[in-house]
Order: sequence, then C-alpha cells, then structure tokens
Amino acid sequence: MIPFSILDLAPVTEGSTPAESFARSLDLARHGEALGYARYWLAEHHNMPGIASAATAVLIGHIAGGTSTIRVGSGGVMLPNHAPLQVAEQFGTLASLYPGRIDLGLGRAPGTDQPTTKALRRYYAGADAFPSDVMELLRYFEPAQPGQPVQAVPGAGLDVPVWILGSSLFGAGLAATLGLPYAFASHFAPAAMSEALALYHRDFRPSKHLRQPHAMLALNVVAADTRAEAQRLFTTQQQSFVRLRRGTPGLIPPPIDDIEAFWSPAEKAMVAQSLACSVIGDAADVRDGIADFVARNRPDELLLTANIFDHDARKHSFALAADAMRA
Repeated sequence: MIPFSILDLAPVTEGSTPAESFARSLDLARHGEALGYARYWLAEHHNMPGIASAATAVLIGHIAGGTSTIRVGSGGVMLPNHAPLQVAEQFGTLASLYPGRIDLGLGRAPGTDQPTTKALRRYYAGADAFPSDVMELLRYFEPAQPGQPVQAVPGAGLDVPVWILGSSLFGAGLAATLGLPYAFASHFAPAAMSEALALYHRDFRPSKHLRQPHAMLALNVVAADTRAEAQRLFTTQQQSFVRLRRGTPGLIPPPIDDIEAFWSPAEKAMVAQSLACSVIGDAADVRDGIADFVARNRPDELLLTANIFDHDARKHSFALAADAMRA
C-alpha cells in the first residue's frame, strides 16, 4: 500500500462562514489521522469566497496544533506571492512548534486573478523568478554560516521537506533538477500528467534532499454508500468548476439532482477533461477505480481531495477511500 493523504481547500459552503470552515477542517484532519492518512495539505488561494485557506501557514498551525501524528503542510504556498525569507521563517516556526510534521509544497502560479496578484505583491511581474526563489528558500533552511548577512530565525538548520508542485512540465523539470519530491495537480489539470511524470523520472538528479525520485499524484475521490449518491455529491465540484470558468466563483454550492440542466455541452466537455482524474462511486467502485489509477500511473503517493457540500458526507467519503486504499 502506498501512502495516501488529504488535500483540503477549507471550503466555505453556502450558508456557512470561514470560522465554521476552519472547525470542519480540523475535524476532518483528526478524522484523517485516525484513518491512517499520512498528510493533510492546504492550498493557498486568494479572493475566492468559497476557499478559506488564503493564510495557509496560519491554518497549517491550527491543524497541526489540533492533531498529533499526521503531517501537515501546504499544497501549496504560491511562492510568487511571497518573499522566500518570509516563507522560510513561517515554516521554520511551524517546524519548531511541530517537529517532524511539517511539509512545504511550493507552487509557481499566483493562485488568483491579476488585481489580487498586484495587491499581494505589488512588484510582481511574473513567475519567471520561481526557480531562483526556490533555491533562495532552500538556502535559508541550511545551517547558518559565520558572517551570513541574512538568516531565517527560526528556519536555519531545520529539516523542512520542500516539494515542488505543478500542472505542467515546468515544475517536473525543476523538481528533477533540484532533486526534490514532486506533486502533480492531476485533480484539475491532468493533460500533462503522464509526460510530466516521465520527464521527472528521466531527468531526476539525486540530491542531499532526496536520493531517488518521489512523485505524488492528486485524485478526486467522492465515495458514498451508493453510486447514485456519490454522483450526486460530485455535482458540487462540477458546479464549482463551471462557475470558476464562467468568472463567477462563489460559496460552495449544495449538490443538485440534474447537473445536465446546469451546464452547456461545451462546459460539460470542459469539466470532463479537467476532472478526468476522478473516482466516483460506492465502495467497490472506489476500490477498483483507485487500484486502476495506481496501476496505470505508478505514483509513490496519492493525494486525495473531495469537494463535498455536507461535512458528514465528506468524512464518510474519506473513510470509504481509506478502506479502498487498504484493500
């Protein structure tokens, strides 16, 4: 059995608040810890009413402080929005508070729209500096040297595993060159998954961080007691994806009985392509679907995500997914 983990966007559902979202995230993390999930990752997004994980490091601290053994990290921090020193200090602080339990996944996209990007980092001019920013950040985790003019306090000398995230060949190439673990966003951008994995394994250079390539793939998994109920629960994610593409993101909507009445044929095709890496169904469907995905793609780990409106149904889905992984 390969390790399996949870990706959470701290969803804010219709009729709820970010405070309630944070309470649900902590409850889900504790649930995942008891079920044997290895990691609980949170993703940085901004200016999106339905996603409450903008202050990612703060929320990681909340989750790590309320759990005991599960690793907690970012999937990811969008590095173009931040100075590398500040990220090193934040995650150095987290690693000092929760030693051996903090992961730092780094993304190249800003994770938001252009006006918000400018508001986050006013001198931002693009993601071209991402490789040099990653290398600068890695240096801050090295032991401080005599006379070093700038150091991360805390951060210097701490073991904070750094992952490169990506949805294209760029991240795969950078992770391979730097000898870092790689996580691919196949849950919403699967088109380049196979090519990116092949490039990462082909070009990987062993480093002091990692001796051999280590790749994690993200997978949408929505499980329920019946196939029909799982498909109905999945309409929440389908609606959210269409609304995002329409430029009208909002709070996370409840499931609907007739998804065909919601979208156009073109939108349906777009969602089918974007969410192709999804396993939806009852316990048997999920067991077979995950097994097939792992057999075809051979990841070292799986990162499971489920955008489900009802919290209890979401917890039940992750429980069924854990059973499927163990099977």
